[in-house]
Amino acid sequence: MIKFIKLIRITNWFKNIFVFVPLVFSKHLFEKEFFIPSLIAFFSFSFAASFVYVINDIFDAEKDSLHPTKKNRPIASGVISKNSAMIFSVIIFLVFIPLLIISKNYFFISIIIAYILINYFYSRILKEIVIVDIFCIAIGFMLRIIGGAVIISVYISSWLILTTLFLSLFLAVMKRRAELSSISETRKQRTVLEDYSISFIDQISAITASGVIISYALYTVADRTIIMFGSEYFVVTTLFVVFGIFRYMFLVINKNIGENIVDVLFKDVPMIINLILYVFISLIIIYHKIYV
Repeated sequence: MIKFIKLIRITNWFKNIFVFVPLVFSKHLFEKEFFIPSLIAFFSFSFAASFVYVINDIFDAEKDSLHPTKKNRPIASGVISKNSAMIFSVIIFLVFIPLLIISKNYFFISIIIAYILINYFYSRILKEIVIVDIFCIAIGFMLRIIGGAVIISVYISSWLILTTLFLSLFLAVMKRRAELSSISETRKQRTVLEDYSISFIDQISAITASGVIISYALYTVADRTIIMFGSEYFVVTTLFVVFGIFRYMFLVINKNIGENIVDVLFKDVPMIINLILYVFISLIIIYHKIYV
């Protein structure tokens, strides 16, 4: 059973927490009629991603077996046969289809389908096209945010969407930065890295990092945000966003880690503390009027 859990990369499900952003910032986090649809969205994106992971691992088994880390994946290492993996992918598909039906939201279903198609074509060809590859990763995060808003039918600030766009581009660029700094075997496996250079990546990372900070700061001081939260203190959370961006850049550039965002967030103590403080203070500011 453990080998199948590893196959669907359940640790990567953390990325789908972005679907809860519209729920939190619309002040409906503790309302059952909003939380359950968001939970459905989370698992829909999670199973959709896992479905694509399994299919791609089946196609890339031989190539992955030559990769320094991917060779340990269940299919590439031979722990799970291709036939077993194909059967398991069908099971995942049969599990996640009812979730879409339960959502009763055709717009959300369309977003999930788009997410699957983009991820599939990214894995097959788009990941080897310079610039297009990082935008495909960014679109995936954007669809999570939009999907989270659509399924609960709430408005989402344009500034928040821009923040997500720049943040997802930043993470994608940092991933490429980490891959460029990795051992030669890894670079050979991803030919698109030949079109990137450290200096070029660093320029893009500076631009996207600035975009994240500026967009988020403007969101926190926007009139609609202040009226929505009933407080002018949300701007304080910008400190944690800035620290998170700087810390992430430090880890990628100085420590040569960052190919997997989940590893960075859960293995670096300062990042963990920063994230906890951000969530805690944000919830207090957003929901303080509800419980006083």
